[in-house]
Amino acid sequence: MDSIKEPGLGLLDVTYPIAVKYCGNCSMPIEYCEFYSEYDKCKEWLAKNYPEDYEKLKLREAQEGADANDGEKKRQKRGGKGLIRVKKESLDDDAPKRICLSCATRGKNKRVTIVAGMGAFKIDLRAAAKFFGSKFACGSSVTSENEIVIQGDVKEVLFNVIPEKWEEIPRDVIEDCDDGKKSHQN
Repeated sequence: MDSIKEPGLGLLDVTYPIAVKYCGNCSMPIEYCEFYSEYDKCKEWLAKNYPEDYEKLKLREAQEGADANDGEKKRQKRGGKGLIRVKKESLDDDAPKRICLSCATRGKNKRVTIVAGMGAFKIDLRAAAKFFGSKFACGSSVTSENEIVIQGDVKEVLFNVIPEKWEEIPRDVIEDCDDGKKSHQN
């Protein structure tokens, strides 16, 4: 075993090459599993595949549990695979359902079409944005809880495309709401 002397740190016991063990559940090094949102599944995998490391983990958690006053560790809230998205179900079923189509000017010559209200029909907005982007060969994204922005002025075509793609949306609920024009001013 090679020992390395670090200035100010003393002797470190490091053996090269360094072997890193990766978790089969989250695919991160096992030292970082605690930051994954499904940490319990990582612990189960660790108990099956590396029981000696699992015992060390249990001892460390017991020691940290005794040291901590509140008893619960703070978990990582954002980033990578650990992020679990929760869909919001804040739309009322009793409210009248309608889809509002409007165009806005962004910049000097850029036009975008805004489709609002498709979430009331329980349509996946990300899938709809992807459909619009491929249908019109342009950029399309979900900008808020119930709104899709499509690059380009395609409002007139949408009056026919939406009922053809989604049969649960009748033509009479699609409205032209072009009174709210936005312009980007410097």
